[in-house]
Amino acid sequence: MSLGAARVLRVSEEQPGTPVGRVLGTEDASPLTFWVAVAEGSYLQLDDVVVTQRPLPDIGMVTIAGVVTSVRARHEGASFDSDVFAIAEGMLPAQVQEAAEVTVTRVEPEVYVPPLPGAVAFRAQGASRDSALSFDRMQRRLPIGTGRDGQPVYLNADFLDGSRGAHVSISGISGVATKTSFATFLLYSVFRSGVFGGDAVNTKALIFNVKGEDLLFLDHQNTRLDERTRAQYHKLGLEAAPFPQVSVFAPARAGDPTGSPDVASRLTGVDPFYWTLAQFCSDRLLPYVFADADDERQQYTMVVHSVTAQLAKNAVPTDGGITLDGFRINSYEQLVDHLVEQLNDEDTRGTWSGSSVGIGTINAFARRLINSKRDLARLVRGDLPERRAHSISTAESAQVTVVDLHNLPDRAQRFVVGVTLKTEFERKEKAGSPKPLLFVVLDELNKYAPRDGSSPIKDVLLDIAERGRSLGVVLIGAQQTASEVERRIVANSAIRVVGRLDPAEAGRPEYGFLPPAQRQRVLLAKPGTMFVGQPEIPVPLAVEFPFPAWATRPSEAGPAPRATLASMVSATDPFAVVGSGSRNGMADDEIPF
Repeated sequence: MSLGAARVLRVSEEQPGTPVGRVLGTEDASPLTFWVAVAEGSYLQLDDVVVTQRPLPDIGMVTIAGVVTSVRARHEGASFDSDVFAIAEGMLPAQVQEAAEVTVTRVEPEVYVPPLPGAVAFRAQGASRDSALSFDRMQRRLPIGTGRDGQPVYLNADFLDGSRGAHVSISGISGVATKTSFATFLLYSVFRSGVFGGDAVNTKALIFNVKGEDLLFLDHQNTRLDERTRAQYHKLGLEAAPFPQVSVFAPARAGDPTGSPDVASRLTGVDPFYWTLAQFCSDRLLPYVFADADDERQQYTMVVHSVTAQLAKNAVPTDGGITLDGFRINSYEQLVDHLVEQLNDEDTRGTWSGSSVGIGTINAFARRLINSKRDLARLVRGDLPERRAHSISTAESAQVTVVDLHNLPDRAQRFVVGVTLKTEFERKEKAGSPKPLLFVVLDELNKYAPRDGSSPIKDVLLDIAERGRSLGVVLIGAQQTASEVERRIVANSAIRVVGRLDPAEAGRPEYGFLPPAQRQRVLLAKPGTMFVGQPEIPVPLAVEFPFPAWATRPSEAGPAPRATLASMVSATDPFAVVGSGSRNGMADDEIPF
């Protein structure tokens, strides 16, 4: 039977799809890869799903399915490069032939034999496509977008929620790879697809916003949403809508005695966060002031731990501030000055720094502590009431908690991330149950958990990567360069996602799970296209996810939801609204409703 006959093969219910060609006989076929000669009038593109069959004695029909990972076209009958001109003018006989390389994704039954040359190859459709991509094996199929064929692509939720694996690593160029957009869409699918059943209601997400105020409007409808996008959501079994429950936390405004949140574009439904001096001492938060990866390798970390212990032992809470060594301290700056004074005094130095610590080491600690005053004074407060709600907690918050960091300097961002993750992880440890799940979305992961060095934040992230699965804490980490992230964190990520990459980064061994053709394609990937690798499918799948139905920047935000318009009490101290000066854009005599 000729190739042309493949085009007119009668398609029956037993056949897995539309015939597109035959298994090539001039290239070796193996149980893991084979080539298909494309029939005239047909085509195969990258990411197409191809199925062929082979009858075996005593076993029956073996179905071999795979994904197209390379496509080529060439003149058969040409010997020289210049022959292409003669062939095009009809002066030299030759035939154009296309061929596609297929990487096997599934063999059913599992008898690993190569397909035979000449066997008809089909473009998989319907049930045969689901089988080729192992979707039929997934008891909980989480929609994550559509494939190149326009059909839904799924993620096995067992490898996301800790049942068989956990954690997601997303890599790509900033501003082009749409890493955060994909992370939020993944969360939306978790909450709204129904795959997690009743558990989805109690499942929580903690998102750190590090760039602008783009993630502060997740509960606002996107004004750019159109009917085409709505249809894409419906194809995935989802409703195109914003997140229904969102809490936003922003750092207390510097120099503001009322502690109002430091945000510009969203003025309602925002709570301030800060730590009191008493919390800073009793919760042993000083190490997170020295959260640079290089800091932990310095000798002055011994002084850090000694001073931390002394603060926890001796600091006495006093009306929002503390009393230490008989001195009343009402601000972070005063605390730093007091500690430096005690370390410079020969009579008290040994008590605070520990014995046998050199003066050079103490001075190194003091210099870094003094440098932290400007960055952390707005976060560690002694001038605000302790009774007022000011702590970041997903247990007492909405389904999605957004922590805004974009106005903070680098040291302050590290402090907030480290302390918040430490608090949430310890809370989950005390609960002793993985339910309800907590998803943590952290961008710029290479900054918080770099490959070299150690720090308190890196230790917390490693703990989440290695033990979070059993405690119900799932890390969704995003970074421009996975090669600069701690290896154990990347290795513990069951799901690996890649968007547009820099050419140098694409050649790193961390992307070895991508076939050669896909390593080239990630250099050209457009925003909204991601390559998703998961354990059950040996080839990463190209996925296009829909445009966000929620606002991704202030200019896209529709009307505020009723929950945030009902009151501004969550963003202010109800006893300090009147007569407290201008705050959140209101004058003193304006009504805060």
